[in-house]
Amino acid sequence: MSFFRKLKNTLFFFLCLTVFILCFIPFYSILKNVLVNGLPYLNLNLFLNSPKPIGEAGGGMAPAIYGSLMVISMALVVAVPVGIACGTLIAEYPRNLLTRFINNVLETLSGIPSIVIGILCFALAVLPFKQFSALAGSLSLLLMMVPIISSVTKEVLRLIPNSVREAGLALGLRRTQVIWHIILKGSWSKMITGVILAISRAAGETAPLLFTAFGNLYFSYKLNEPIATMPVQIYQYATSPFKEWQGMAWAGSLVLILGVLSLNFFARWFSATKSQE
Repeated sequence: MSFFRKLKNTLFFFLCLTVFILCFIPFYSILKNVLVNGLPYLNLNLFLNSPKPIGEAGGGMAPAIYGSLMVISMALVVAVPVGIACGTLIAEYPRNLLTRFINNVLETLSGIPSIVIGILCFALAVLPFKQFSALAGSLSLLLMMVPIISSVTKEVLRLIPNSVREAGLALGLRRTQVIWHIILKGSWSKMITGVILAISRAAGETAPLLFTAFGNLYFSYKLNEPIATMPVQIYQYATSPFKEWQGMAWAGSLVLILGVLSLNFFARWFSATKSQE
């Protein structure tokens, strides 16, 4: 029996290794191309300067970097509490009719293509006010973030044994107190994974922002005006006929990839550190 167990263990190990290699090959290919084409254009000007007019050398993507941070931050302010609240309701009150409705809405929303969300937000937040804006861009990212955060929160809370909830109730705590003081406070480090995944998806979305935030060559600090974002700027530079703009598009893509990878590594390190405490 031990021979067959070792054989199955070895076969499963090589199967996992094969799947890892198959997934790593396209990732390595993409990262290599981005590094080769983007590193020559990666400098301080990219982070400090605004884009130059067509035909002039130099320039950067500072307004787009600032705009992306601004739009994503505004979306996170709403998406994190709403997503965690929805995930908690679904996990803790699964038989409630309102909870089932919320769960169905979020599952449907998570499967909608981003361009459809962009068109929806264009109709709701752009057409009535007759102008593109940073707020409309945040709304489109918000609708994509909430289902991700809610789904991760739901799965994290479902992993907690019912005995933990029963112990809190046995001490005389109300159900809401058990959820807030025991369930959520004991799981928040793991729920950060959902926030990181939501940021990772929102950071690279182009279609919704084209329909809502649109773009801006200069710094914009007003929420009701168009604002530059990294995905839109990269798209515009990548489709231009100018070699320098194409190089800056590669550099911007490299910045996005490194930013998302850094967030994922930080989330894993943070979760591992908190689990050992």
